Amino acid sequence: MGRGIAQVAATFGHEVILTDNSEKVIQEARDHLLKILNRLVEKGRLTDQESVAIFGRIYFSQDQSAYENCDLVIEAIVEKLAIKQSVFQKLESIVRPDCILASNTSSLSIASIAGGCQVPERVIGIHFFNPAPLMKLVEIIPAIQTNSETLQASIDLIKSWEKTVVQTKDTPGFIVNRVARPFYSEALRILEEGIADVSTIDWAMTEIGGFRMGPFTLMDYIGNDVNYAVTESVFHAFYYDPRYRPSFTQKRLTEAGWLGRKSKRGYYSYHENAETTSPQKDQALGKLIVDRIVTMLINEAADAVFWQIASAEAIDLAMTKGVNYPKGLLQWADEIGIGECVGRMDALYHLYKEDRYRCSPLLRKMADAGKTFFRES
Repeated sequence: MGRGIAQVAATFGHEVILTDNSEKVIQEARDHLLKILNRLVEKGRLTDQESVAIFGRIYFSQDQSAYENCDLVIEAIVEKLAIKQSVFQKLESIVRPDCILASNTSSLSIASIAGGCQVPERVIGIHFFNPAPLMKLVEIIPAIQTNSETLQASIDLIKSWEKTVVQTKDTPGFIVNRVARPFYSEALRILEEGIADVSTIDWAMTEIGGFRMGPFTLMDYIGNDVNYAVTESVFHAFYYDPRYRPSFTQKRLTEAGWLGRKSKRGYYSYHENAETTSPQKDQALGKLIVDRIVTMLINEAADAVFWQIASAEAIDLAMTKGVNYPKGLLQWADEIGIGECVGRMDALYHLYKEDRYRCSPLLRKMADAGKTFFRES
């Protein structure tokens, strides 16, 4: 992620210093960036001169003291709060007093990261999506300590990089990693109940639901270790709310080292000549799967509006631009019908008697009033 952010900044004319403690990682980043830039030249998206200029603006170092005169430092390291706090405290002793310190964390508290700093007012969350050069969305997350100057400067800078910015409250998972949890967790629940297998669920979500990737293909792409860690982080941060409970299935895959594409095995095998399982292409079953997962996603999106995490417009923008959903979830709710969404949630709650399936108060209130998110009934 760090090298992708570096590529974006350098493309827009900034001098960038990319650091890591490992010389091997730095060399890998250098090789990767050269490969990407050469490929862009081959595709005609950059000239040779532009490629050379972009690469020439990126400096590689193992020494964080190289950040001494930077205007902005974006941290993109392991998702461990104590490690991030330690890094930010070290950075404070290096950078200028007016340097903005940003975290690319996908789910950790920005207030906690800032809380370990002497000048927390300049700390902010700037969350890119992978791959950073291609994905348009960036979530901007001010902590309660972040001052207005830091927030506005961050928004202006990221917009100048031709990114779509959404501002979100500093709560676990922010917008995307909170709202998207049911895409994975409800697919896993359907699998664990034996309703459908991995390939059938993925088929239903892509062919009937219109998603670019099915949940299991996407988890294998992200890495089961990474996806599980985010789910676990959100679950803990929400005081063990059952809506975010991690799956034992994914935990076991992570423990076994079946991480997905990067380990050649996850929910699918990526070895040469690996056997594949054909999906059960039953339209009725497929619709049941899509309706259940999409309804859970809509419920989560509505709850994010209810708790004022972000506006309905920002949430739909985040889900379409950040994770390429076929349409905004709240727009989807309007099309399905708010009352129908409430009925589906109530049916799941009646069946399972689990708080996991509680309907968002906002959905129920809107259904009772005959309202929609983006147009009046």
